[in-house]
Order: sequence, then structure tokens, then C-alpha cells
Amino acid sequence: MTDTTLLLQATALGPSPTPWPCIDPFLFCVHHHDAYPRGDGRLGPDASLAGRSIGQDFAGLDGWNLYHGERIPGFPAHPHRGFETVTVVRQGLIDHADSLGAAARFGAGDVQWLTAGRGIVHAEMFPLLRTDRDNPLELFQIWLNLPARRKMAEPHFTMLWSDQIPDVTHHDAEGRATTVRHAAGRLGAGEARPPAPPPDSWAAEPDADLVIATIRMAPHARWTLPAAAAATTQRMLYTVTPGAIGVAGRHITQRVALQLRGDAAVELVNGDRPADLLLLQGRPIGEPVAQYGPFVMNSRAEIQQAFDDYQRTGFGGWPWPDGAPVHGAGAGRFARHVDGREEHRPEPPATPG
Repeated sequence: MTDTTLLLQATALGPSPTPWPCIDPFLFCVHHHDAYPRGDGRLGPDASLAGRSIGQDFAGLDGWNLYHGERIPGFPAHPHRGFETVTVVRQGLIDHADSLGAAARFGAGDVQWLTAGRGIVHAEMFPLLRTDRDNPLELFQIWLNLPARRKMAEPHFTMLWSDQIPDVTHHDAEGRATTVRHAAGRLGAGEARPPAPPPDSWAAEPDADLVIATIRMAPHARWTLPAAAAATTQRMLYTVTPGAIGVAGRHITQRVALQLRGDAAVELVNGDRPADLLLLQGRPIGEPVAQYGPFVMNSRAEIQQAFDDYQRTGFGGWPWPDGAPVHGAGAGRFARHVDGREEHRPEPPATPG
């Protein structure tokens, strides 16, 4: 096949945190990459906040953003309905709190999967724990749609820890490595299987053919992305790092989103420096999408109902003392689930692929 039959579309990616183009069943994908400075001992930056639009700081001044945070970077309490958020953290830490009462601090290599379903409120704050050196943060947040029959499912909080997420390393004829890290699904029958997704997720459907994976290629490595299981599967491959890479015979020299044929294998040939890529694939849900801000339903009437329900119920209320809770300077990686069960993890390893 020629590259024009394998590579359906290429779209240049804007600077972080500009949202990336997505295809059904995915709604949204953003790459946050912030060069946060050392902390001030109160989990905020040891740096002047002058010149920033506090509460709406997305300008990337000095290479980082406060986002909607006022002193600590992040996203204070906000609602969702009708879809899922999948947060893949490559570097740094996130403090999670939600209206279910669940809480977590998770970091490099961990994945949080939150089914909003009929409605949830959560906060995602970025505590700057280290006071002796910088606190860089890198993550992907991905919004995965729910089919109509699952949009009003019970909310569900899931943590997938770094040591539970499988890596598969492939070597080309010259021994150069390509490592695929599977947050969801697998590529080919021989690939390792990650932990199960939440029960109401589209990813839990047996024929969804859904994959969320990061790919790290050594310089000059060659690897063939295998064909998806179904002819109807859609694929987007994002080149996360700048540099040259060959995809289906096409020479790529900028950060792009590549829509690929799902039912065909595609050869990737890296250039002269390490390359990071993100793969999102899945069978389309194929239903109408009505979206307004944090709500994604199938009709405008359902969107209006979501606003009415949130104003009336607060999706269960907010059991935290403020809208931007963080978990203290001494807390390590942990999760406290809705049923009271707690998990603790040691310090994360070096940034995974």
C-alpha cells in the first residue's frame, strides 16, 4: 500500500496545552508539559506570580501555567457528566479529590481512569513538593466518550499504578528498541494485557478494540504498528516529541496528529534522536455528540438537563474543605477509594515510556 492509503490525514499540533484533534470514540486529548520551578514549601511555586492571569493562567509564562489554580497549579473542583477522563502521568504528581470522597496522589507512569457517568465533581491539583530542585510535570488527559446506554452509569474511580501497566519492548534487526506501554488494550495477540478498565467504559466492551498506549523509539529504531482487530477501528498517532520520523513512508519533521488506517499495519522509522508517541485507537461509538463545557451527551436537551441537575444536586456535593484540596507535603503516592480501601505506592521510578 502507498502512504496515501495508510495515512489518512496529518494535522500540526499546537504548543502545550493546546487540545489535540481526536476521532470517535475519543473526544479530547491534551498534553500538559510544564517546567515548574522548585516549590515554596506550601506546594506552590517559589517564584513570582506577577504578570499571570490568576485563575485563568494558560499563557505559558516562564514555561509553566497555574491553569485555574490561584497559588498551587491545577484545576480546582469542576463537574463532568457523560464520558470518562483518562489521565496518563509521565512526570510529576497530581492530587485528586472528588465528590465520591475518593482521593489520590499519583505520579510518573500511573494512570487514573474516572468514569463520570451521571455526574461527578473532581479536582486535579499539581503539588510542587520538591523545594531543592525543579518540579517538572508532563501528562496526557484523554476524554473517552460513553455510549448513550452508559452515560448515566454510576461514577467510578479507578487507579492503575505504574507497576501494573505492562511494557512490551520490540527490537528491530539491528537491536534498536521500541517500547510500547499499554494503559488500555493491547496491540496484537502477543502483547501484554493491562488491568481491566472500569466496568461501564467503552473500553470494557469486548469488540471496542480500544487502545491507549505510549510508544518510545530509540534513535533509528524500526517498528511496525500491527493492524487493528476490526476494519472499522479508528486510529490517531501523535508525535509527542519534535524530530524526524517516517510513518507509512512519509517523512514527518514536526509534531503532528496522524489519522491512520486501522485495518493495516504501518511501519514507523525513527530519526536520529529518541521519539515519544501516543496512540489512541478504538471502534467508533457512532452516536450523536452534544457537548457543552464539561458535559457530553447525545442531545441539547440532555445537556440542559445536566446543567439543571448539577445546579440542583451538585452531583452529590463536595466533601472537602475547599475547592482545591491537596494532600500535604508528607504524603506519598496513594489512593483512598470510595469504600475506604487504601493503596500506597513507593516513590515512582524514572519517567517511563
